[in-house]
Parts: sequence; C-alpha cells; structure tokens
Amino acid sequence: MKIGIIVHSQTGNTLSVARKLQEKLTAAGHSANIEKISPVDVKQTDIKKIRLEKLPDLSAYDAFIFAAPVQAFSLSPVMRLYLPQLPSLNDKEVACFVTKGLVFKWTGGNHAISQLKKGIESKGGKVIDTDVIVWAGAGREKAIAEVVDKFSKLF
Repeated sequence: MKIGIIVHSQTGNTLSVARKLQEKLTAAGHSANIEKISPVDVKQTDIKKIRLEKLPDLSAYDAFIFAAPVQAFSLSPVMRLYLPQLPSLNDKEVACFVTKGLVFKWTGGNHAISQLKKGIESKGGKVIDTDVIVWAGAGREKAIAEVVDKFSKLF
C-alpha cells in the first residue's frame, strides 16, 4: 500500500514522529512518503497572511497519515490553511496525530484533533484513528512508540 504522511512541523518534533512512522511502515512492506506542508515565511502566524509552498500531489496514495503540532490550543495555522485546499480523498483511510507541549490533552490536543478530523472528513476522508502525543515529560518516548506501533498496524 502506498501511504502519504502529510506533515506540518514547525520545530521538528512532529516530523521526527513522522519519520519513525515512515520507517515502521516501510519495514512492514508499505511504500510510505513524507509530504511536508510548509509556509513560505515560517515566522508568519496570522492565518490570513500565511502562504504555503508547493502543495503535494496526493493522487498516488492509497491511504494517509496527517500530522501537525498544536499551537495556541488549536491545530497549527499552516495545517488549518492547508485542509480546505485538499483534493477529494475519495473515502480513503486516514489516521492523524498531533504533537503538543502541555501535559493535558484537553489543553488543545483534543480540539486540534477535532479540527483535523473535521477537515479530512469534509474532503471525503475516512478517519480510522487519532492520537495526541504530549512532548513534555518522561513518557514521551513511550507515547511515540505506542502511536508508531498502533498506526503502522492500521494499513
């Protein structure tokens, strides 16, 4: 199966998890490619002023994993801007995760997942699993390993 891992990562944390997922999926016999969603100006945070670099062609993928950080208790503005620009996902299976700094998932993680899920479903994607990875604290590596293992078994 050809899986697109669609990632916005500002600090590299979300991208590091995406790379681990890519390795695990590839080891399981899938073709997994990371497609980065990046703003032209990385310092711009006003969603009305953000301009995205070249958008990836998603037509060749059979399934997707979407990933982005939580920023200001919400899905990152870059991913929020990107979601309405998605082509139809034609009922393809999608897993998604967010990374965040604050310990409790209710401090933006759950809201960001809801935004991500809503955007994907509005484009015809079938969300099959979600997760929130908390970056702070001693449990981070275990949480990453669990998400990587769980998501790699979905496809």
